[in-house]
Amino acid sequence: MKVKAGPAPAGISPPIPPRFVVVLPGTGRHKQGMQLRHATPFLFCLSFSCSFTQTPARGEAPDPALPPPTRANVAYGTHARQVLDFWQAKSDRPTPLVFFIHGGGWAGGDKSKVAQIAPLETFLNAGISIVAINYRYVPQAIAAGVQPPVQWPLHDAARALQFVRSRAAEWNIDPARIGASGGSAGACSSLWLAFHEDLADPASPDPVARQSTRLFCAAVRDAQTTLDPKLMHEWTPNSVYGGHAFGFMSNPGDNRTRDAQFSAFLAARDRLLPLIRQYSPMDWVTPDDPPVYLAYTAAPALGQPQDDPTHSANFGVQLQEVMRRAGVPCDLVYPGAPDIVYPNVRDYLLAKLRRP
Repeated sequence: MKVKAGPAPAGISPPIPPRFVVVLPGTGRHKQGMQLRHATPFLFCLSFSCSFTQTPARGEAPDPALPPPTRANVAYGTHARQVLDFWQAKSDRPTPLVFFIHGGGWAGGDKSKVAQIAPLETFLNAGISIVAINYRYVPQAIAAGVQPPVQWPLHDAARALQFVRSRAAEWNIDPARIGASGGSAGACSSLWLAFHEDLADPASPDPVARQSTRLFCAAVRDAQTTLDPKLMHEWTPNSVYGGHAFGFMSNPGDNRTRDAQFSAFLAARDRLLPLIRQYSPMDWVTPDDPPVYLAYTAAPALGQPQDDPTHSANFGVQLQEVMRRAGVPCDLVYPGAPDIVYPNVRDYLLAKLRRP
C-alpha cells in the first residue's frame, strides 16, 4: 500500500527540495530491489486570477451535447478552474465511477470534452457514474510564480479525486472502484494518479485531505508517460513537449509558445531531474499499482521521428515494459498491436469497473 510522504502545507509555495524515500525490497513499494523515490508534500496554492482567453467562468454551462449533470460546476477549491461536473447513475447500491481529466497540454481544454471517451449514457446505463474536472493551467501557474508549474494541474486532479471520495456516501459512489481517464495531458495526469503514492493525510484537520488518491484502474489515450526530455529525445528525436511544465514558456499568455523551448529544457535536464522524476508517471510504478490501458492512434517506432511526437506510442511501449517488470497489467493498443482484448477505452472501463 503506498503511503503519503508528508503533511500538506497550504498557500503558494516556493520550490521545495525533493525528499528521498528509500524504497526497500519486499515492502510492496519497490520496482527492482532498492531504489530512491522522489516525494514531495501535497501542495495547494491560494487562488490566483489570471486573464487567459481559454479559461471558462465557474458558472459556464456544460457542452450542450452532454446530458445535464446531476451536479454542475461543483467547486473543489477556491480558483475558478477548480470545478467539476457529476453525472449520477441510477442504482440501489454504490456505483463505480469514471473520473475524467481533460487534455489540452495543461494549457487549455475543458471538462465538457468528457464525451470523448464515449457517450455518457453508455456508462450511466451500465450503472457507472461520471465526474469530469477542470483544473488550473500551467501558464497560470507560471504567471503566479509557482515552481514547478505542473504541480497545479496534477495536484488539482488529486484534490478533485479526494473531494469526490469525500462525497461518496452522498453521491452513492463506491470509493474503491474509481477509474481515471483522459487524453494527452489528461492521460498523463491520470497515470500520475494511478502510480503515485497515496497523497492522503490521515492526520489532516481537512476531511477532504484525509481521503485517498489511489485508483482502481486507468484507461487513457495518447498519454505522455514521462516528462524527461532526455528520454523523450532518445525515444522520439523530434520531441518538443514538456518544457512548459517546468517553466520553459516564453509567453504564458500565448499558448503558441508552449513547445518553443524544448532545447533549453533538455539542456537544463540534469538540474531539474529530481522534479522531472517527481512529476513523471513512469518513475512512480511499483508492483501494487492498478492496471492501466493505453491507446494510441499510430504504431510505435522507437528512435525515429514521429508525425505526432507528443502523442507517440513510443511512450506506451516504454511504460508497458516498466510495468511488465513490476508485474502490473498494462494493455497497449495501437494500429497493428498484437493480442488486443479491448479495442477502446470505453470497453476497457466498462469491463473493469462493472461488478462481476
